[in-house]
Amino acid sequence: MKEKISTELLAQAIFTVNRHAKTALQPQHLYKIKELAIKKLLEEKRAKKIGLHFVRNPKYSNQYSTLLIKVDNYYFHLPPTKKDFETLEHLGELDDSYRNPKTKMSLNQAKRILYEYIGWKEPKTKTKRRHRRSPYYTPSSLGQRTWPPTKRFY
Repeated sequence: MKEKISTELLAQAIFTVNRHAKTALQPQHLYKIKELAIKKLLEEKRAKKIGLHFVRNPKYSNQYSTLLIKVDNYYFHLPPTKKDFETLEHLGELDDSYRNPKTKMSLNQAKRILYEYIGWKEPKTKTKRRHRRSPYYTPSSLGQRTWPPTKRFY
């Protein structure tokens, strides 16, 4: 049986993944593993839902709320469910006094910890078959502006 990963180490890994996701070009995967890890921590009662916050920079000028979750000494936000709106207190504007401790952990190490914790399996992708061109292939000159050819081979 696997040894239990400490809540503090998981919180640091989630913090690292979240920090990198904010600047990534395609952050969907990082946000997904963050969400899966936090949901599993909530199920195991190793994390606690604190309340709801308004988002600081709403998209398209539509105000909406996020769910504040505490894991060890770290705070994270996730999209809330309908049940969260019914059961949790709304804390209003985002409070700047909540600050996460500084952490030095590489993204690869953080992802490895979270993958192990949530049991992530990399989806198998089909390998693309390369289309081999015939050695007798001659590219078409249709649509090219350099006709007749300007280079003469004598």
